Order: sequence, then C-alpha cells, then structure tokens
Amino acid sequence: MEAKVPSVELQDVTKRFDDLVAVDDLSLDLAGGEFFTLLGPSGCGKTTTLRMIAGFERPSTGSIRIEGTNVASLPPHRRPTNTVFQSYALFPHMSVESNVAFGLRRKGVPKLEVKERVAAELERVGLAAEANRRPAQLSGGQQQRVALARALVNLPKVLLLDEPLGALDLKLRKGLQIELKRIQRDVGITFVYVTHDQEEALTMSDRIAVMNRGRVEQVGGPEDVYERPATTFVAGFIGVSNLMPAVVTGPGEVRLEHGPTIRASLNGLSRNERCHAVVRPEKLRIERLDSGGAPSTNGLPRIEGVVESSLYLGTSTQIVVVLGEDVRMTVLVPNADEEERQQLPGGGVRVALSWEPEHMHLVRESPAGPERRERHGQDLTGAPKLETTQRG
Repeated sequence: MEAKVPSVELQDVTKRFDDLVAVDDLSLDLAGGEFFTLLGPSGCGKTTTLRMIAGFERPSTGSIRIEGTNVASLPPHRRPTNTVFQSYALFPHMSVESNVAFGLRRKGVPKLEVKERVAAELERVGLAAEANRRPAQLSGGQQQRVALARALVNLPKVLLLDEPLGALDLKLRKGLQIELKRIQRDVGITFVYVTHDQEEALTMSDRIAVMNRGRVEQVGGPEDVYERPATTFVAGFIGVSNLMPAVVTGPGEVRLEHGPTIRASLNGLSRNERCHAVVRPEKLRIERLDSGGAPSTNGLPRIEGVVESSLYLGTSTQIVVVLGEDVRMTVLVPNADEEERQQLPGGGVRVALSWEPEHMHLVRESPAGPERRERHGQDLTGAPKLETTQRG
C-alpha cells in the first residue's frame, strides 16, 4: 500500500529576519485529521511557523507542502487554509450570521448554499440561537466561536489557530478546550494549534511539537512529552521541573550528584556523559527523618534533603525540598485525608524522597541555540508585530 501524503509537510524550513534566525531548519510531517500543537515560550518560533503555513510569511529556505502541493508561491487567500486569531477580528456592524457568511459571499457561493452552510456551522459551535446578534452582544467565548465558525464554513483542508483562547478567563478557556477538540473530531480536518499553555496542549493534542529557540526539541503524543521528555528544556517546560544532575557511570547505571548510584535506562547516553534525572512531582514519596523512628528501607531509589516550603493548593499540597547547591525537588501530595495532611513536614524538616524506578527518566541538556533578543516593534523571534485580519 502507498504511504499517505502528509496533510502538511515542512521540509528544512528556516526563517530569518535580518541577522536573527526565528525558525531554524525545521522539518515536520502532519497527518490528515490530526490535532497538532506547536508549543513553546514567547520567541520560540511557533507563531512564525504558523504564519509561514498560512502564507503571511515566506520561508527564507525550505519548502512547505499542503496535501502534496507546494504552496510557497501562493498568497494566503489561495491556500487551502483558514486562520483563527487570538483577536477575533469580527465585523462589529454585522450580525453573527453575516460574519460567518462573509467569506462565502465574497467567493460568490449561491445564497441558498450560503444559508445552509452557515446554519450548519453555527449549530456545530452552539450559536444557532445567536445568529442575528452583533459581536458586541456576545461574550468573549461566543465571539471566539463565531471566528471558528467563520473559518470552518469555508471548508479548509487545514485550520490554523494562533493562541485562540489566550484572551479568555481560565474557567471559560478550560471549557472551550474540550469543545474545540470535539469540533475538530467532528469536522475531521487537520488543526495546527499554537500555544504557550502546556495544559492546553496536553488536553487537546494528538501530537505536540515542543519548540525552543527556533528548533523542535521533541515531537510526540501528550503522554510521551510529559512522561518521557527528550531534553532538560522539555522536562522543565511541560509540567513542574524536577531535574537531578547526574552522570552515567556504567551500563544501565547513573550516579546522582546529590544521591546514590542507581540503575536506570540510559536512553542512548554514554559512559561519563552528564545528564539529568527527571521524576515528576506526583510520582515522589516523601518521608520525615525527624520522627525518631528508623527510616523505611523499601529498596526504592532515594535522596535526602530539607523542606524549604509547604503550600496548600486545595486538591494537593506542594512541598519544595532542597537537595543542595540550589537543586530543588517539588513534591505533590494529594489532600485525600485531612489528618494525614496535618502530618506533612513543614519548613526546615529533613526528609527522604523515594520513587519507583520506572518513574525516573534520564534526559540530555537542551542543545544550545541562537541567542534571542527583543527589538523595538518586534517579538522575540524578530517577526514584526503585525495585526492581520482574516478575509474569507
């Protein structure tokens, strides 16, 4: 059987703004119907990558294909894509129905078909009853749904979403995350989503590309990038960073700088290579060493330190433990039992941390990348800050 052509294919794509490299030799293949997220901090190149797929920026080198067709020479309105921005860019003088129908009418689609398609999309996003209202009469979440319906009604092969939930409050954003994933499954097209919010990426994505300094440091499913990060940057950016400096001492063996030599899966690391051991906060067990009794000997890997702080978070308690030389470990303990919570160690108490061997993962240092700096009128990737409105 022939291999399927990727829905979106970026091959050796680089984008330069004068002497600044915003995207550096990036290659990605996105499958049809995939919810693919570009995740990273401000200035990592994720929005510049999205803008190149959309046609608002052209790559300095490399190629971009959509369903096998090279789109490098095509302007945005001739590409089989639509974009949803963080700023909704709705026409304030038009009704919801007219906003959604705008692109279809510009293309000369017959009136009856326009009416049917607009009605179907408003039903899909739950706004059928709001068709005759103006954008100013809607909440922020409703306005974002109108922008989404306006993009989907044009039947794009790829929908591009540039931090579309960033302006919404937390509770509304969480609700729309679930709704957006439902809509994506319903329409079955490829979504390319840009965000700096790790929870958003983990909640909605089929796969995530974690970007740093214009490069992709890891591509994988949500569980892969969280449970098995490839670099120190990925480990620290996705979830709370628990990084213990270590060195490989032999086959299947590492020595923790602030702990013992333990068995570990080396993930391609070589003898004498420096690395970091990662254990997520919820996987750590904590035990007081000042209770007068003998510490448990459960045979698990363990390290000792001193509690720096203990913070009540509602569903859990966050305890920060200092190992030495500014190395800190964060522990999350569920608040399932009030009596047990009262017994948790506070500041200054000496404790032992332990974990199941399979919950520790070794990572390399993130590769060094080109230095980023902020310029007047530009974001950290060097891309000019342009306001772009969508036209159909």
